[in-house]
Amino acid sequence: MKISNVEAFWLRCPIPREKQHTSDYGLLTDFDMTLVVVTTEDGLQGFGEAKAAVGSSGVCSSIVGCIENELRPLLIGKDASQISRLWEHVYNGTRDHYALSRGRKFPVLGRRGLLISALSGIDTALWDLKGKALDTPVVNLLGGACRERMPAYASGGWADASRIGEQLNGYISKGFGGVKMRVGVMDGTVQNSIDRVRAAREAIGPDIKLMADAHGTFSVPEAKKFCRGVEDCDLYWFEEPCGPDNRHGTAEVRASTSIPIAAGESEYTAFDIRDLIEVRALDVVQPDSAIIGGITESMRVAQLAHTYQLELAPHCWGSAFSFMAGVHVAFAAPAATIIEFSLGGNPMMYELVNERITVENGQLIAPTGPGLGVTPNWAFVEEYTQKIAF
Repeated sequence: MKISNVEAFWLRCPIPREKQHTSDYGLLTDFDMTLVVVTTEDGLQGFGEAKAAVGSSGVCSSIVGCIENELRPLLIGKDASQISRLWEHVYNGTRDHYALSRGRKFPVLGRRGLLISALSGIDTALWDLKGKALDTPVVNLLGGACRERMPAYASGGWADASRIGEQLNGYISKGFGGVKMRVGVMDGTVQNSIDRVRAAREAIGPDIKLMADAHGTFSVPEAKKFCRGVEDCDLYWFEEPCGPDNRHGTAEVRASTSIPIAAGESEYTAFDIRDLIEVRALDVVQPDSAIIGGITESMRVAQLAHTYQLELAPHCWGSAFSFMAGVHVAFAAPAATIIEFSLGGNPMMYELVNERITVENGQLIAPTGPGLGVTPNWAFVEEYTQKIAF
């Protein structure tokens, strides 16, 4: 299980025009991801995803450079099965021996951002690799599935007030019992966001879970006004009311409303999640395995959620690899009860991998394939890999 190579590929695939949507990130015409490949001396490979951005589109060249030029030399020759050891090695750098001998972190300067995203992809690939080596799904390595199946919610909802009901009911017709819509600065005014949510609830009825996601674009007063305007709409949660740099503002919003507050997709490591919890900023924790520090750190966040009696709902908007990482974590975590399923145009969920990811009657079945359970379509990878000059 010695590592012989670590590679990263920036993939950019156009989204078909009929599946494009406009949000606060603008018109999304392409989907980007960083595919991370860890290969052992006997030729076994594991795959993961590292993110340059929370949304669908982002320049990934820096992550590729970090993985191939900075982290690969640290990992070549190491035992791929020692996942926790390798995580500490990357996070603490040359002082990792102090960290392990004293039981506390001695982190490198880049302990947030690019380095952790790069580590996320490598860590997930190592879990995938270990599962394949042992011929078992990653969820079994995490303690086993807590449930045989879990509900998924449809994540989308960009239409205006006149069409949002039709759009969400289109998701519901596929069997989803929960739907999420986008709100916030993309609507121009807070009142427009309120009107869209009220139209959505009226159209889908009282029995469907409805979530709203502001992508962190409201100010604190705006978020409070929004909450007052939709207080009787029975939102299952209100996601990222304020930006991740304003955790105290998010806590202020939470204290002002009975609507559960969700956040965490933009955070790096369990330390950031701890800080949100300490200021009582959230009810629902949403780590993204391609950002937070991989499956290893996602499980540490899952334990925080379990300990503080918070709901865990991994952020699963990405490629098939980060989606499946989130699925394995969710099934292994007692605090998780629902899984995000993207209804946006996403070639990285379907065309990137050889396997077909499906939801049956709004439910996902516990993974059974070895590792993550998905493998790359190398013809797709070759076609959409971006050339990078360092």
